Amino acid sequence: MGSKTPEHESQNGGNDPFDSTNSTAAGGEPRGDHHSRDGDGAMGDEDGDDEDGDNQSGVVTESLTPQPTTSAPKKKKKKSKKKAATKQSSPPRVPLTKIIRNDQYPSGEMQNYESVVDNTARTTAEESRHEARRAVQDKTWLNNYRKAAEVHRQVRKWTQENVRPGESLTKVADDIDEGVRALLDNPGLETGSCLVSGLGFPTGLAVNNCVAHWTPTPGQKDVILQQSDVMKVDFGVHINGWIVDSAFTMSFDPTYDNLLAAVKDATNTGIKNAGVDVRISDISAAIQETMESYEVEINGKTYPVKPVRDISGHNIKQYQIHGGKSIPFVKTKTQTKMEEGEVFAIETFGSTGRGHTRDGLGVYGYGKSYDAPKRVVTPLSSARSLYKTINDNFGTIVFARRYLERLGVDRYLAGMNSLVSQGVVDRYPPLMDIEGSYSAQFEHTILLGESSKEVISRGDDY
Repeated sequence: MGSKTPEHESQNGGNDPFDSTNSTAAGGEPRGDHHSRDGDGAMGDEDGDDEDGDNQSGVVTESLTPQPTTSAPKKKKKKSKKKAATKQSSPPRVPLTKIIRNDQYPSGEMQNYESVVDNTARTTAEESRHEARRAVQDKTWLNNYRKAAEVHRQVRKWTQENVRPGESLTKVADDIDEGVRALLDNPGLETGSCLVSGLGFPTGLAVNNCVAHWTPTPGQKDVILQQSDVMKVDFGVHINGWIVDSAFTMSFDPTYDNLLAAVKDATNTGIKNAGVDVRISDISAAIQETMESYEVEINGKTYPVKPVRDISGHNIKQYQIHGGKSIPFVKTKTQTKMEEGEVFAIETFGSTGRGHTRDGLGVYGYGKSYDAPKRVVTPLSSARSLYKTINDNFGTIVFARRYLERLGVDRYLAGMNSLVSQGVVDRYPPLMDIEGSYSAQFEHTILLGESSKEVISRGDDY
């Protein structure tokens, strides 16, 4: 989920270690190992093949025709029975706990850090470093995060293989949402269950010049995916508030291949350059250089691929998709550095338009402000009731209107507008580039360890 970059960005470069509380399970295994396993190998009962060798007495008669020698029939050896493996359904609806053996979830891609850049000596207190390392080494926390990443991989794989032009975007979003909930084995209908695990933010399906932050909204006319569309698919999966944020772009016309290649290359460049004590401005400069080296020809006209300047990557904290540090896609003068123990969403957006966005019509989602009070003082009873529902079910996780309605909430718009006007709830609009332009997005979540980084959401697809 892209972070809107402020015009005058101020970053403090502080260290934000993981919070590893409220987690379960432990360990990990190389990604893909689970595809070569078929159940627990339980065997059925096996009988021996002893023969009945006792001779039978009786009258012997002669015959001119030779008779075959007879003996007691052998007991047939029973075939070994193996417990049938549970396989993922299509669309994916089987909880991962029924597929992954021993709840050991595969790791993402491990990358060693590049050589340390000059003049990037560590400046954070050693005590903070120790706390960050302690959290990174928490196997329970890490296994839960890897589980969330595996949910993302399986749901997006089905999406990439099955979504085609002519599809309703409402259905696409619902399929993704339900896939995430099913694989987590948490429908999210009980009070507080969405805070345990679920969607990290509303599933984004931004098409063409809509750069980011669009999702189907109840009451609006449905949008049908077209052959000429370029669609960004951006969704998050969380367990205990730690969000795996990953996105990709789908197109069905080779005209846009270079646009997608530019943005994917830029994202991978950002990942390659990311690391402990690296200045964020250096990462931004590398992203910009990579993306601007591409161009795309559309209807006989050549367009440079421009990095979108007012959206950025970001660090992630528990129950906070935007943790306070931003990674712009163009070079800046900030001296802020990445630090050990941090989680970052490395994403890039490229456009054939201006490379700047404006707010579009409608609402993508809402999110309780990080510094909002536990209770609000308002004469509007619907606002008080709605605020309690938000606290009980979403906290500071961004949510869509359809997520509210799924919980049975109705007549909430007046109360929501009141909460927004008080500044306790933020409203997120769609972000648009100029009409007729096309944009693309790729994104991965990375974990910064002491000696290496894990691209936890990496898959075979991107």
